[in-house]
Amino acid sequence: MTDVAAFNPFELLAYYERRCLAHSAATPEQVDAPSLWRGIGFRVGTRSFVASIDEINELLAPPALTPVPGTRPWLMGVANVRGNLVPVVDFGRFLFNVRTPSSERTRLLLVRQQNGTVGLLVDEVFGQRLVDEEQRRLAGAEEDPRLTRFVSENVTVGDREYGMLSMTRLVRAPDFRQTAV
Repeated sequence: MTDVAAFNPFELLAYYERRCLAHSAATPEQVDAPSLWRGIGFRVGTRSFVASIDEINELLAPPALTPVPGTRPWLMGVANVRGNLVPVVDFGRFLFNVRTPSSERTRLLLVRQQNGTVGLLVDEVFGQRLVDEEQRRLAGAEEDPRLTRFVSENVTVGDREYGMLSMTRLVRAPDFRQTAV
């Protein structure tokens, strides 16, 4: 047993950090699995998607919004997220021209883009999904022309098919970036 009473404050903090890191080394987020692709699964209307876990910063319950006049109907407004103004897009309305209904499952995906963060309102979030090489090998092409520029392929994980959606391609799309009417 280490005698922590002999440590100065800095040494004590370093000791606690080493102990915390030693206990968290086996958590699933730290398991090295290079053949697994990790993403966040979510639903927009009747379609399920998965986006890389690296492309989604945060998941939130929908915050209060302030409307912005003179914008496209799918731009719902801006939200104050911890002091930062974040534009909020009704993702269902952007993709399919169908409004996302508000429910207890509705969530906001925060996605980092070049000039800040944007929030995407989705019907439901399923949580982390792992896609292995075999699932990628068996993946089918996206057939919906509204989605082919964002969805590279459709994979089956469990009993659900997910479109593998690139948030990077989405936030770079000219029509996504042009919110003014």
